[in-house]
Amino acid sequence: MPTVCVKVYYDADASLDPLKDKTVAVIGYGSQGRAQALNLRDSRVRVIIGLRGEGRSFEQARADGFDPISIDEAAELADVILFLIPDVPMAELYRNNVEPHLKRGKTLVFAHGYNVHFGRIKAPEYVNVVLVAPKSPGPLLRQKFIEGRGVPALIAVHNDATGDAKQIALAIARAIGCTRAGVIETTFAEETETDLLGEQAVLVGGVMELIRKGFEVLVEHGYQPELAYFEVCNELKLIVDLIYSGGLTGMLNSVSDTAKFGGLTVGPKIIDERVKENMRRALSSIKSGEFERSWTGNPKAYEELRRLMAAIESHPIESVGRSLRAKGIL
Repeated sequence: MPTVCVKVYYDADASLDPLKDKTVAVIGYGSQGRAQALNLRDSRVRVIIGLRGEGRSFEQARADGFDPISIDEAAELADVILFLIPDVPMAELYRNNVEPHLKRGKTLVFAHGYNVHFGRIKAPEYVNVVLVAPKSPGPLLRQKFIEGRGVPALIAVHNDATGDAKQIALAIARAIGCTRAGVIETTFAEETETDLLGEQAVLVGGVMELIRKGFEVLVEHGYQPELAYFEVCNELKLIVDLIYSGGLTGMLNSVSDTAKFGGLTVGPKIIDERVKENMRRALSSIKSGEFERSWTGNPKAYEELRRLMAAIESHPIESVGRSLRAKGIL
């Protein structure tokens, strides 16, 4: 494997000065929007909240002491604009509600490189375009901040119009607590492509299909569904926790020798070179834009998503899990 020199930034490498006397607009007040807005405010950054209208997010922002305004107004007033809304509606919202209010020297901050990398958002050359991507859900980002700690993040600069875009990105990362843990420098392309492959091949798609297939094999061979659920689904969290705290070796040193031997000898026969080749094809689809066209470029994508979600919800493993939780066993 090629040797890569990773650049990591901490509190000592970042200053809040680039945000001094600037107004930061947080667009969206969901999981990430709420956490980042609260952390920014607690770091004494001037924060405004831009929302599409009244609703649950609006009420939550009001309850947290903010006075939400329209996205158009927020984009007009802000020097720095954080996009913390889902990927699918982002490009249209940008064109309709943000782009008309862009002025020279403003900074656009993205938490995921998707829309910029795939060309769905093409900002003018006179604004900064940067990435600040915390590697955790919003609630954990907030919790760690309150505890005086942080979660890791990635930063990248797509366009540096003012000459200090990187310093602004680091300032945002510090203000939300991420430089406490460490911030890795990357590119929009690298962040987007690794994130998508991770989701598709391992974290969401891969793990979910491993669980389903393992459950199906055990049940097809006559074993009780409840036992199958425990073995392939419930115990997975315990294993992931061990990997999280001590890596693969730490996990292996915490399980039985039988589990070690079975996992190390049989695992590669299940997740074999064919699976790796499938991952390569998935990555190729991401890099070529094929996946983007099938998702955000496909007007029937949500129809397909609803069908796929319904199939998962009706799978026997879901009914078994619901039953075990209802009985208080899980």
